[in-house]
Amino acid sequence: MPDFTDPELAGPKVLLEGPTGTGKTYALGGLVDWAARQTPVIDVFVLFTENGLETLLGYWKDKGKPVPSNLHYHVVLTKPISLKNLMVAADNVGKLSYELITKMVDTNRGGENNAFYKILSACSDFTDDRTGQKFGAIDTWGVNRIFAIDSLSETANACMKMVIGNKPTASQPDYGVAQNNLMNFLRLCTQGLKCTFVMTAHVTRETDEITGGVKLMTAAIGKALASEIPKLFSDTIYTVREGAAFYWDTAAANVDVKTRSLPIQSKLPPEFSSIMDKWVARNKK
Repeated sequence: MPDFTDPELAGPKVLLEGPTGTGKTYALGGLVDWAARQTPVIDVFVLFTENGLETLLGYWKDKGKPVPSNLHYHVVLTKPISLKNLMVAADNVGKLSYELITKMVDTNRGGENNAFYKILSACSDFTDDRTGQKFGAIDTWGVNRIFAIDSLSETANACMKMVIGNKPTASQPDYGVAQNNLMNFLRLCTQGLKCTFVMTAHVTRETDEITGGVKLMTAAIGKALASEIPKLFSDTIYTVREGAAFYWDTAAANVDVKTRSLPIQSKLPPEFSSIMDKWVARNKK
């Protein structure tokens, strides 16, 4: 293992993106198992911003195996709009002009309703939901820890809700504020952390402004960030399902993929060990 007291290389920063149901969350189980095999054992921290905990725990429980003790998780979900507020919004849309709707301000979007602040708060002192143990701020962690967020989609949604709350429409400045906050957070996670960082993300079909063709791009807040987010990561991997088989792809022509650790090819095994073993080898002195 690398010398954790004086590491030369920070942990890899991996974006695992693909359509729903292509094994992104499930693959984190293999990362936890890899970390458990190391000497000393590496702790893995997963922040869930969507309903992915059942899938990850199922990686072991469905096989009759115990959940490894090196896995620590915390769930922060964006609070849904209540039925009452949905009715108020629908009534306003039916009664008010578009101009008045765009000028509305949701004064209740802060506090308990501000999911993005909760995400940042969780990162400032990560609390394990299983044990209640606190592990401090993610930007103080060393390479002997792994941090993962599942997923970018709901993290982006939390950013947007922080800006507009329950307002039924968003203006261009609203998008700009949300995008700026999201990119600042992603830059912290990819450029400001020594530990390994993994983020799962969905993809959306967009028109490539350079080629004019249709590409699968990272789904976040509007189209503007789609081509910017993959640049922040050391490895951007596309997840694929063909029937009952799951693969990783680093050679897809219609996706912004890149790798510093894996071969450039399709139908790679969907596991993190090759990335992490390569990092360990490069970090040995």
